[in-house]
Amino acid sequence: MKLHRASLAALTVLLFVPLLASAQSSAPVILHPAETTKLLPEAVFFRGQSAPVQTRNSAGIHFPDGMYTLATLVDNSGYSTGIQQKYQAYFITEVPLDFSGHTLHPGAYGTGIVNGKFLVMDIAANDLFTVPTVHDTAIKRPTPLQLDADGDHYRLYFGRNYVVFSRAK
Repeated sequence: MKLHRASLAALTVLLFVPLLASAQSSAPVILHPAETTKLLPEAVFFRGQSAPVQTRNSAGIHFPDGMYTLATLVDNSGYSTGIQQKYQAYFITEVPLDFSGHTLHPGAYGTGIVNGKFLVMDIAANDLFTVPTVHDTAIKRPTPLQLDADGDHYRLYFGRNYVVFSRAK
């Protein structure tokens, strides 16, 4: 009888663990610097130059379908002053994203916050769109770059300023 109960318990665990795992994997996962370091290159190409990434200031999202969205600050010291002011982070997405009605298609982009607006540029440093940012005075420990989930939306923070986006439908 004891053996039968133990077998039944083991069978129950074997049946429900995969269900639990699939339920957990049905939600996107926020990636922190240690996890993005495995995915990001040491340097990225933007506007005719290669810039080292700051993996300690990186974040990402791993979607349930295996796709990624990644962001990392870059060392933009080799760029002209005009580009340095705008190009603060490298943004890579494998899925379309929505930024306040602007669709960002899969690809690699330069991004930054300029005059309270989040700016997205193509790889040649051409401005694609800007959207307003929000200044968050309530955040306890702002970091140079972080990503937080906010329901089915995400907040990409640059210090205390953030922009909201979601996966495009």
